[in-house]
Amino acid sequence: MTEKYLRRVLDNVKTAVMVADENFKTVFYNRAFRTLFPSGTAKGKLGSVTACAENGKKCGEEDGCRGCALAAAFEDAFLSGKEVSRRIFQRVNTGGSVHEVGYSITVTPLGGGLCMGAIDDAFELEIARELQTAKTIQQRLLPVGKWAGGKKYSYMYIPCRDIGGDLPDVYETDGKACGVIADVSGKGISAGMLTAFVKAAYDKKAISPAQAIISLSAKFRELNLDERNYVTVAAVNIDSEKITYSMAGHNVPLLLKTDSGITRIMLNSPPVSTWFDNPAYFDDTIPYKKGDILVLLTDGVTECKNDRGEMFGIDKVARTLSTARTSDDFIKSLENNLRAFCRDLNDDVTAIAFDL
Repeated sequence: MTEKYLRRVLDNVKTAVMVADENFKTVFYNRAFRTLFPSGTAKGKLGSVTACAENGKKCGEEDGCRGCALAAAFEDAFLSGKEVSRRIFQRVNTGGSVHEVGYSITVTPLGGGLCMGAIDDAFELEIARELQTAKTIQQRLLPVGKWAGGKKYSYMYIPCRDIGGDLPDVYETDGKACGVIADVSGKGISAGMLTAFVKAAYDKKAISPAQAIISLSAKFRELNLDERNYVTVAAVNIDSEKITYSMAGHNVPLLLKTDSGITRIMLNSPPVSTWFDNPAYFDDTIPYKKGDILVLLTDGVTECKNDRGEMFGIDKVARTLSTARTSDDFIKSLENNLRAFCRDLNDDVTAIAFDL
């Protein structure tokens, strides 16, 4: 009778709970656990009851559990005899499809060769599914080619979270190569939604970069967001002789490598925001010659910090560019130098380079 009521109590606990033995065989789970893993088997080992998409049939075997954080959490709890808490990222089957989930589990030894696992942030499973979908959508917003308007280009896009707040875009209009790099306020999901807005609202048919930014600014104001939300933009149109450029609050200079050295291009202007009633944006031009390289960056590159708190800085970017032979060479070297300088990138890192 006691066991019957105990099971009823556990089934009404909102926390997902499972109990497994030393062979990873599940001997009990409650209703909340089954809600989280609806495609799992009614009985079996950890991999089976969680519908593991990796190697669930070999759960408990050495080759089946290699790299499995869930199995490692239970194993560590058994071996140490102490409570173990872990962050788990797992690929699971749900209704014939495979997706990634993330959750935290605390494994507690119960004695008698049993351990109990409790998943505290159960709702994050659904969030993880949505994040994965959002990440896939954002990846599809990125440039897909290597050529535009007769110009070869290369780019780097490294979000510091699953969802980034930077947007690189390259396209062709009227035979000209066009590039846009935007950096929105914030990080994560809200930033990802703003980048999608910028992608959709930026007018690629505008007669100049400044006109496109003016149109973007008007559409942004229609969102009626508060002052914490803003977008910085740098945009270029490249024809056969010159670069026409405009900026909106983008404090990182464009870099142009020529035979005579590297030119830093700046243009003072406000970001796309609700801060000003009538923000003004202007175009300017600069000539170029065949063989030059044009670079657009976000501040995640220049403000990347190492363990000592030192920033990578525009000078290191310029030195990297000074030894680059092509846009592709520059982007590869820049990424290598950034990763050598900073172990953990603390902001979205984005750059576009054109061979002129």
